[in-house]
Amino acid sequence: MSSGATTDLAVIGLGYVGMPLARAAAAKGMSVIGYDIDPRLVAALKAGRSHVDDLDDLDVTAMLAAGFRPTTDPAELAEAAAVVICVPTPLGADGAPDLGAVEAAMATVARVVRPGMLVVLESTTYPGTTEELLRPALESAGLVVGEDVHLAFSPERIDPGNPHWGAQNTPKVVGGCTPACTEAAVAMYSRFVDTVVPVSGTREAEMAKLLENTYRHVNIALVNEMARFCHELGIDLWEVIDAAATKPFGFQAFRPGPGVGGHCIPIDPNYLSYSVRTRLGYAFRFVELAQEINSMMPTYVVQRVQSLLNEDARALRGSRVLLLGVTYKPDIADVRESPAHAVARLLRHEGASVSYHDPLVPSWTLDGDELTCEADLEAALDSSHVVVLLQNHSAYDVEDIAARSSRLFDTRGVTRAGGTVERL
Repeated sequence: MSSGATTDLAVIGLGYVGMPLARAAAAKGMSVIGYDIDPRLVAALKAGRSHVDDLDDLDVTAMLAAGFRPTTDPAELAEAAAVVICVPTPLGADGAPDLGAVEAAMATVARVVRPGMLVVLESTTYPGTTEELLRPALESAGLVVGEDVHLAFSPERIDPGNPHWGAQNTPKVVGGCTPACTEAAVAMYSRFVDTVVPVSGTREAEMAKLLENTYRHVNIALVNEMARFCHELGIDLWEVIDAAATKPFGFQAFRPGPGVGGHCIPIDPNYLSYSVRTRLGYAFRFVELAQEINSMMPTYVVQRVQSLLNEDARALRGSRVLLLGVTYKPDIADVRESPAHAVARLLRHEGASVSYHDPLVPSWTLDGDELTCEADLEAALDSSHVVVLLQNHSAYDVEDIAARSSRLFDTRGVTRAGGTVERL
């Protein structure tokens, strides 16, 4: 703990990244402050109520018992030896990164920073942000980075809903503004993370996160495009992928779907594309093509739904369409950037009567309208003209769903094709 510090760690931003981080540190005996500007969120945490998928109320209660202190008071950050920023970095309306939350968090830190403190950014951003945005903010307080205060970047790698990989056992990449900054960050994370991977600087650490998610984005786009022409050619792509996956080297299986969602894949590669365009003046064509392909998948899903209804001599307009699973990944309640939004919007635009069922999402608002949540799944299956499986939650018995549906369009490839079932 640095000179003058009475708390090991302060986490700014108590969302899907900040809370698992705080929990992992508290579980290893570190004293942790959690700072957030939302008073309702902080009040709920103080009462032992969780708001993120990876932690339940008992987890929050255990954190509180271990000394975790949620707060809305920025003055408390001054007590910490290390401050980690875990705030959202969405895309702005113009497609450029919106770093407003990072700038606000950094301004807060700059007001309380003191000699010996370590500051780490975990929010995903374009390469250069730590050096160009955070470093000047810190040094405006009269402290020299690398000497008086340490500054580093460490990309978050939280995978919500993953039962095997969490904040403790997922390797942590760390890059500091100076070797001393890297050393300080490695020492801090090593107290509660099993494996810490130092890199030569902040830009390398920032780029590592973008490479990870761009890799996924591009490969998902590959199989999404293949899904379209394999359908036209009468080839079962799902069987093709399973066959290719038997190769023990040189291949990793990616599977198609109704689009991409969540806090990473639809957003992070655009940071890299934006950085290349603005700094170098040319396009990162792989990313932009992948974005185009993946963003067209909801339209393709609706076209396939329309084709299924045509086989029953029905128009899409006036047909009852049931969407199953509206979250962006299975077994979590997160609907951020879920392709279900675009699918439902397009179906409604074409005049379909759209309802949904999701065991984790009791209410769902689209463009200001609350869609009908079907409480009785069996009755909803029986009364729908076509059922679209968008997300395969483990609570679903997909074979029973297939048997009960007059038409089932399976966008996840988890049912057996044939009869009234068609796969993406």
